[in-house]
Amino acid sequence: MNFDTVQLKDILLKKNYVSEDDFKLAEEYATAHKTNVLQYFFDQEILSEEIYGQAIAEYFSVPYINPSKKRPDKDLVLRIPAAIAREFRVILYEETPYKITVVTDNPKNEGLLVKLKELFPRRQISVAYSSTNYIDEILKFYRTSLNARFNQIIENEKRVTPTIVEEIMKDAIDYGASDIHFEPQEGDVVIRFRIDGVLKEAGRVKKFLYSNILNRIKVQARLRIDDHFSAQDGSIRYIVDNKRIDLRVSILPTLDGEKIVIRILGEYVRSFGLRDLGLEPDDYEVLQKAAHRPFGMILVTGPTGSGKSTTLYSILKILNEPDVNITTIEDPVEYKVIGVNQIQVSPQTNLTFAKGLRSIVRQDPDIILVGEIRDVETAEIAVNAALTGHLLLSTFHANDAATAIPRLLDMKIEPFILASTLNVIVAQRLVRRICQNCRKSKQMTKKDLNALFPLKADYMNDDITVYEGAGCTACNNSGYRGRIGIFEIIQVTPEVQELIIKSPSSKEIWTIARKQGSKTMFEDAIKKVLAGHTTIDEIVRVIPPT
Repeated sequence: MNFDTVQLKDILLKKNYVSEDDFKLAEEYATAHKTNVLQYFFDQEILSEEIYGQAIAEYFSVPYINPSKKRPDKDLVLRIPAAIAREFRVILYEETPYKITVVTDNPKNEGLLVKLKELFPRRQISVAYSSTNYIDEILKFYRTSLNARFNQIIENEKRVTPTIVEEIMKDAIDYGASDIHFEPQEGDVVIRFRIDGVLKEAGRVKKFLYSNILNRIKVQARLRIDDHFSAQDGSIRYIVDNKRIDLRVSILPTLDGEKIVIRILGEYVRSFGLRDLGLEPDDYEVLQKAAHRPFGMILVTGPTGSGKSTTLYSILKILNEPDVNITTIEDPVEYKVIGVNQIQVSPQTNLTFAKGLRSIVRQDPDIILVGEIRDVETAEIAVNAALTGHLLLSTFHANDAATAIPRLLDMKIEPFILASTLNVIVAQRLVRRICQNCRKSKQMTKKDLNALFPLKADYMNDDITVYEGAGCTACNNSGYRGRIGIFEIIQVTPEVQELIIKSPSSKEIWTIARKQGSKTMFEDAIKKVLAGHTTIDEIVRVIPPT
């Protein structure tokens, strides 16, 4: 249930969850950044999701159910018919012979108690409150498989193609997929979702239906439907449940037909803060300090899909103030940020990173974000922009933080200029988080660790406790839910600056960085394993030790 600003003020001030001054600052922030006051309280850590949930429950005079504490069994939930559960946004949470407890995000929904008394005539009924996200998550129990829905849609023979596409999109968004793959094969087309970095089959459609699906997506993305032998790229603005979702569409001809990949540009990045990335406290302080310097470069390195853009946007978020001019040049502009001037690279108009960046410098910017440093010309302009009083953020392809410096020097950047401008280099990867609903512990011995990490086992004690997900309905039986970053950060200190002037190797750079406290991505990953955030298997999959 959504509340307007007046309602929120009444709810939060009445029981002293926030002060009048806090709320005034929140309103000013919301106006300046075109956001809502609640987001300010979360960003400033004045409120947590749990405390906010307790405040709303208190407002409704009902108990609060913390989503992290317990998830009801699917068979129990399904005792309330799907139509009623969806209409009243209610789930059956607990049941005894004499009493039931239901959870909803709108306890004041008219008709809820009447309907529940019809379903459970001889039971005492207790109504509790929980978050909208939690209710949405549990309501997924009512959803049948995509293949079953496809068959039902075909049997109804009404709006077959649009409805199939809508069901695929709805599932992808609800399950938090980052990409949707339509992969033509000999007999049918496989639909796969990339969830938490891993592809999983979601359903299949018959080949004879695919041409209509393909054409519909092409029309929505403003691509040519008569061209079946060229690669095409487009975009779609998709509206679902009154939310705007931006999609990036890529179509590529294969031997069995045209393959579609749709990138879902997640709304969550807009509300993602620097603290949410998974940085260790020391690394967080280094990055925040570098972000508040008036000039210089912050480089984020890693392969495609390692979360570089999310890190850059998180930094931009803390810098985005009304008295600062921020301009970006990106390919593509993935997330629109209110208050930031964003430029899209365009090959058709010959607007490249280098040409765009050269023009941006003449636009009196304070902060510049360059989507990627790809070539010598862009690197030279970026370094000179950082040298002349701008804070410049960018991504760069390098395997680790130390390798970025020799690579930039190979691009003919003068060593003394690079030493003067580079502030921080971040290397990162993403690993899947263990599902907190089904997390369990297990012991690993030194022998186990040596088998996996023959050169690295000394980082750990003889026997360690690690964690894994058993698999449950919350994580679709994968044992994982969400992702967290693992990082390697090199702060460019005076000692590192002196070394850069000598055109060092990555090994020499890392030797100095190590003495100053930098840790490898593998070491950061092991910390997250021991803290119960991720698994040993994930570390082996994403960043095997070297």
